Parts: sequence; structure tokens; C-alpha cells
Amino acid sequence: MNLVQKKLSLALFGLSAIFASSAFAQTTDNSLQAVKDSGELRVAVFSDKPPFGYVDREGNSQGYDIELAKALGQNLFGSEDSVKFVLTEAQNRINVLDANKVDLTLANFTVTPARSEQVDFAEPYMKVAIGLVTPEGAQITDLAELNGKTIIVNKGTTAETYFEKHHPEVKLQKYDHNSEAFSALKDGRAVGVAHDNALLYAWAKNNPEFVVSIQKIGPDDVIAPAVKKGNGELLNWVNAQIQALQAEEFFHKAYDKSVKPFYGDNIDPDNIVIDASNKSK
Repeated sequence: MNLVQKKLSLALFGLSAIFASSAFAQTTDNSLQAVKDSGELRVAVFSDKPPFGYVDREGNSQGYDIELAKALGQNLFGSEDSVKFVLTEAQNRINVLDANKVDLTLANFTVTPARSEQVDFAEPYMKVAIGLVTPEGAQITDLAELNGKTIIVNKGTTAETYFEKHHPEVKLQKYDHNSEAFSALKDGRAVGVAHDNALLYAWAKNNPEFVVSIQKIGPDDVIAPAVKKGNGELLNWVNAQIQALQAEEFFHKAYDKSVKPFYGDNIDPDNIVIDASNKSK
């Protein structure tokens, strides 16, 4: 075999490996039985969105979403330690499912029609809407005041989608991480941050020089777990778990443990939590 033939052979081998890897990624079994057989539940969560998903000083994942993940792990394997947390950013929440890097996404995932075409959402466990946080001394209380101004959003969020579709007159400055977005606001690079109001309440409480000046922009939304499209067996199990946990008022308990310390007593938990007691509200 001459040099040219060797190079061609190596190139073909490389392509074969790529196609094989791609096929494996597409056919990897992450059904409920496969999850049981693996001995762990792999869950995508945020690292920088307190109080819903964040990493504490000891390097452990904490938050409202994490409490749910631990409950699912406990019910499936008999141990919270069976959950493997996979940190992700907003724009990668679908990708990690498609690539079979996780079995479930719990990264504060708002249900939208577009996303529902790409993943299968389970029963919702939380309410949310878009809000706007601005400096205490330069509050913006009406969307009309944003005309021609720049606000900060995170890539892959409902805030980004909403403003691009409904308010093209507003300039968007986009970031991958929440920490980057809020640092940019503190540096004065934009007039405000548009994000989930549930996150903004907690952030503003810890940063009193800022205020959630518009608490609701656009429609009310819900947040739910997501599985890979077509993964019906796992989806049905998660739905049954959510319903059972709601009947136990689990989510109010999770709120008291993980969210209330950030919010204080000023926010009605029924505005956030979906449990059996307020499911129809």
C-alpha cells in the first residue's frame, strides 16, 4: 500500500468512526429500564441560577430543581446519591438530551410550543413569567421606555425569544451564563436584565441596588421536566412521579427548603409552586 492509499484508508476509517459514533448517539437506549440498568439517573441542571439550580461553595448542586431530581433518584433507586448532575447552559438543554448525555433535563425548563416539537415535556411543577430587573435609581416600569435601549438576556431563554418576536425595537445583549449577564448589568452595559421573574426576585433581594421593576412581561408560563423526544416509557414514569409528589405537597416543602431563604416572606409560594392544593389555579 503506497502513501496515498494509506492516507485514503485512514480518512475512510475516520469517517466510519464518526458515522458509527453518530449512529450510536442516536440509538443509545435511555428508556426507563436502561436507566434502571445503569444504576444512575443523569439529570441536566443549571450551575448558576439560584435558587433553582446552582453549585454551592462545597461544589454540590443545590436548589429547587435539585430537590426534585433527588426525589426522583430516591424513588427509582432508593438513594438520592444515584443522581448524576450534569451542568448545562440554557441553550444546551435540548442538545444534552439529543446527544444522550442525560436522561432528563431539569434546568428550569419553560414549556413552549417550539420546544415541545423537540423534546417531550412531563407534568409542570412550577409557574413563571418573564420579568425585568433595573437599577433602583433608574427603574423602567413600562415596556415603551425600552424603545431603542439595550437590555440583557440569556441565550436560549424565553426572554430572548419573546423580545426578538414582539419587541424588535429593543436591542438585545446576549450572554451564555447568568453570572455574565448580571455582571454586565452591574457594569452598566445595559438598562436592565430580562429573565424569569422567579430568578429575578431572588437576585434583586440579594442585590438591593436593583429592583424587579416589571414583574410580568408576556404570558404566564410553566416549567416542566423534559425527556428526549419519543422516550415514552421514561416520560410516563416521570409524570406518575410528579403527580405523586404533588399529592404529598412535596413542591411546597422543596420551596420552603430551597427557595424561601432567597425570597423571604414577600413572595406567595402559590405564585411559583404547582402542587395538588393549587394545581387548578
